[in-house]
Amino acid sequence: MLEFENVSKSFWTGTQRKVILDQASFRVELGNSLGILAPNGTGKTTLINMMAGLEKPDEGRINRECRISFPLGFMGGVVNRHTAMENSRYIARLYRLDPDYVESFCRWLCGIDEYFDMPVGTYSQGMRARFTFSLMLALDFDLYLIDEGMPQTTDAEFNRKAGEILRERLETTTVIIVSHQAATLERFARSAAVLRDGKIHMFDTLEEAKQLYDYEA
Repeated sequence: MLEFENVSKSFWTGTQRKVILDQASFRVELGNSLGILAPNGTGKTTLINMMAGLEKPDEGRINRECRISFPLGFMGGVVNRHTAMENSRYIARLYRLDPDYVESFCRWLCGIDEYFDMPVGTYSQGMRARFTFSLMLALDFDLYLIDEGMPQTTDAEFNRKAGEILRERLETTTVIIVSHQAATLERFARSAAVLRDGKIHMFDTLEEAKQLYDYEA
């Protein structure tokens, strides 16, 4: 379970205060994947980072009673001067998982061949995205956080394999996905919400959320 209790978050932009959340309260139960619709510039990434514990609220409490992933696409623990092999084994130890399994899983899913034994800092953006996503799927979480959907790389085989694994995970895990496009949420979400003007409006279905989102667009 992930719960926000009267959470507020804002930033000073230099000219004005930008409010991300204003006394927001909501709960996500395991087994009920949630899609959050939010226009660009409203703080989607900040919200996801707060769920992961990467950013703290100004006020209120965030209760995490399950294993929550880092956001898809984020890997602050990856060290550019180390190889993917070294990084995968190090992250595995942090999460108390078998380093041999995590390394072999990432090697198989990445499909970057000899580059897996080269420093991550030498990777292209696409190769780094493949390694990061592979690493997230190799780890064991109850709740996965996705910002704007699964990355589509130029490697069709990777997209196919990663997509199949993620769909399998949805059968036993929970996903929170935040996007400005309703179509992105349809593959993942069972319930939905709209983030606007610092408020979270919760709905039982994506169709209900879309009505508010489209009305206020």
